[in-house]
Amino acid sequence: MHREHTKAVRIKDKVIGGGNPILIQSMTNTRTEDVAATVEQILRLERAGCEIIRCTVPTIEAARALTKIKEQIHIPLVADIHFDYRMAIAAMENGADKIRINPGNIGSKENVAAVVSVAKERGIPIRVGVNSGSLEKELVEKYHGVTAEGIVESALDKVGIIEDLGYDNMVISIKSSDVMMCVRAHELLAQKTNYPLHVGITESGTVTSGNIKSAIGLGLILNQGIGDTIRVSLTGDPVEEIKSAKLILRTLGLRKGGIEVVSCPTCGRTRIDLIGLANQVEAMVADIPLDIKVAVMGCAVNGPGEAKEADIGIAGGLGEGLLIKKGEIVRKVPEEQLLDTLREELLNWENA
Repeated sequence: MHREHTKAVRIKDKVIGGGNPILIQSMTNTRTEDVAATVEQILRLERAGCEIIRCTVPTIEAARALTKIKEQIHIPLVADIHFDYRMAIAAMENGADKIRINPGNIGSKENVAAVVSVAKERGIPIRVGVNSGSLEKELVEKYHGVTAEGIVESALDKVGIIEDLGYDNMVISIKSSDVMMCVRAHELLAQKTNYPLHVGITESGTVTSGNIKSAIGLGLILNQGIGDTIRVSLTGDPVEEIKSAKLILRTLGLRKGGIEVVSCPTCGRTRIDLIGLANQVEAMVADIPLDIKVAVMGCAVNGPGEAKEADIGIAGGLGEGLLIKKGEIVRKVPEEQLLDTLREELLNWENA
């Protein structure tokens, strides 16, 4: 099912699916019971561009903390539930905008029915999450191992349980740390359902390997028109997940906005700390709301030519640098003023 035709699911003031823009999610790694730390992290994530946040709710204290957390944040909050159906109910009673459960691991049909009943009463969407790591034994045997087909059958089986209880306000997520299996599973699932899909590559690893696996997996899935919300799972600061997710969407042409920084590889001609400069520029432009391309070049030889495609750029020389617009050198500035000059130009861009 192409994202244009998926069912629209409302979560607080956002809509998942139905051709709406793909939303970026992350998950807090604080103790949810620690309201101050959790709120501080969510506010940082909001500033970075996070649009939906998920918090784990393993205890009744965590469920109660949601009320206080919600008072201080501005984006929808999803409660992540493992095993205990009572936590799902407590989270909804304390203001969760959506819950994430695997109906296969929260016990009996009665327990699932109790959760669905509260969700239905309050109009709270349910994200049905199935992970390749917890695939049922029967399905592993049926498909001779963990396979994309098995993951999809498991997910649709869980969705069926909730549909049989008369509720269809759902989002599905299927995760696997095997990237190509995950891609295949999404392709199969999209053919079989019109529920919106939350896409992510799970346990993808550290910032470097996680970024590469997520970029490939999400890129292959999203580029087929599949997927309505995404999360880049990284073992690191969740803010890194948001930066990566924004860049993946922008690279695929699925999102506009934000400054794109391009920089040349280093070579023997480089006379400045290009790596340091490119990183400084990337950090500096993060909060400037322009939709333009900025080039950071290491030398005056190829700099102007390579920066032609960019709206504005800087090229470093020995002790001095060039400010370039559309491939034309505008002026020379001392090296130590290069960064400030660029920032000044960007802040006054509207008037340029």
